[in-house]
Amino acid sequence: MRFRLWAPAEEQVAVLVAGHVIEMHREGDGWHSVETDLAGPGDAYSFRLADRSNINDPASHAQTDGVAGPSIIVDHERYDWQNPGWKGRPWHEAIVYELHIGTFTPEGTFRAAIDRLAHLRHVGITAVEIMPVAHFTGERGWGYDGVLHYAPHNAYGTPDDLKAFVDAAHGHGIMVLLDVVYNHFGPIGNVLPRIAPPFFHPERHTPWGAALAFEQRAVRRYFIENALHWLIDYRFDGLRFDATEEIDDESDNHLLIELAQEIRRNVPDREIHLVVEDQTSRKSLLNRDGGVTHHYTAGWNDEFHHALHVIATGEAQGHYARFVENADDILRESAAKGFALADRTRDRIGPPPQDPLPPEVNVNFLHNHDQIGNRAFGERLPVLADPALLNVMTALLILAPAVPMLFMGEEYGEQRPFYFFADFEGELALATKQGRKDEAEKFGGIPEGKTMEDLPDPGAEETFQRSKLDWPRADSAGGRQQLGFIRELIRLRQAHIVPLLAGPGVAEPHILPAESGIFAIDWRFKEATLAIRANLTSESRPWPAVAGDTIFALSTGGAGGPSIVVALEPVRR
Repeated sequence: MRFRLWAPAEEQVAVLVAGHVIEMHREGDGWHSVETDLAGPGDAYSFRLADRSNINDPASHAQTDGVAGPSIIVDHERYDWQNPGWKGRPWHEAIVYELHIGTFTPEGTFRAAIDRLAHLRHVGITAVEIMPVAHFTGERGWGYDGVLHYAPHNAYGTPDDLKAFVDAAHGHGIMVLLDVVYNHFGPIGNVLPRIAPPFFHPERHTPWGAALAFEQRAVRRYFIENALHWLIDYRFDGLRFDATEEIDDESDNHLLIELAQEIRRNVPDREIHLVVEDQTSRKSLLNRDGGVTHHYTAGWNDEFHHALHVIATGEAQGHYARFVENADDILRESAAKGFALADRTRDRIGPPPQDPLPPEVNVNFLHNHDQIGNRAFGERLPVLADPALLNVMTALLILAPAVPMLFMGEEYGEQRPFYFFADFEGELALATKQGRKDEAEKFGGIPEGKTMEDLPDPGAEETFQRSKLDWPRADSAGGRQQLGFIRELIRLRQAHIVPLLAGPGVAEPHILPAESGIFAIDWRFKEATLAIRANLTSESRPWPAVAGDTIFALSTGGAGGPSIVVALEPVRR
């Protein structure tokens, strides 16, 4: 076994393992290392510092207990993969399903989630995106405050349990993407400020704490190797990168570019999909070269969600304020091309951005963990919006060319809330509770008849338990009806839209002039034109004529009201 630790602030480090204290050798650039045959897979170990205090491994692959306890040596080659020949699926086939392991099932474990994969396959899901599982403090949380980025949180199961979930998903033909956080560390359990102060930038900060010093080679390698760890040792099909606008790097080769290059170079034989959440909507991250993805595959299209949310709810506070006056225009632009409110001044961390890009570089959604869980009471759209309008929005989501994403439970019309929850104590728990009040103002505010004092306590276990899915609802009459609706939309997408995305060339979108509340876009592919018309109002309003064969239509009946028609007109040669 070889142990290696970057601890430039420590003069002397030893490994405590299997009853032995093994002194490490000080190398250059702050590294300490030692090789020994006195330890093996399954052994617990810690690092002992010069003051005789013990710490975990900042790159631990598993923990005996919480983040502060000893780490465990893991041999990743011992897992017996049942689907070793899996190579993934092309991105244009993606129907993404975001889930949180702890609330996806009553048990909240990787193994329990396996039992729901047949349900997802039945719905038509082709890609699961798991919210972060990197080890964080406490038993429950969203996962965005991880401190041990290489270790699955042991409340969800062991490394082998996580591999079994990925393996089983592949057996169902489902890709698995992992949400990773490379912009900050959680507030508790991180030993790096003590042993390696240069890991953090002295002058920069993120909204969640100290910024990382990506100019340091050891810092860059920590995150690059972490991405490769999940993709190679666990065989994930891709990664979703949280808040990439907060990955601030002034190096000649930006970390985001080097990271993608390293992944593409090291995993060339499988379909690997890298998805960014980027508030500045940088197109340069998503460039294609002759249709080949060299860096990132797709990005979350927040503007599509925000515009539709304002149309559906009328909410005008916080993040939604700038969408109120021009929601129609932003919706049309974001659906046609994405990047509706891109910050062009920050769009140069790699090659110049390309235009046009294929529509599948955008990931559209009506829900995600942020847009539900950061609300005051975690409400989903089924309890906020007109059902007829929501059905039209759902059809638009799934049948527009961009890759659609559902949030867990959306497929059967889940109405239980999804709250923000964490397992902190003391002053941090109080600060988190106060922070919920500030966050609620950004996501719709406080509903009439409620006050700030009514907000769920994020630290209470009850808040976590109430966020778990109501699976019996999926078997109810209403749940089965919604499931049938979603399944049919996905079937139509796979039959008609996916072949267009797989074809040559890039779709040319045309936004047609239309009245307020009317959505009218034609996407001209090489083989056919896809036309979508939708009325997102409760009134009767005309829309531009539709040519071709109708593949889907939905109307609430009578004069006016929410409605949609989707048609295909083959190109005549």
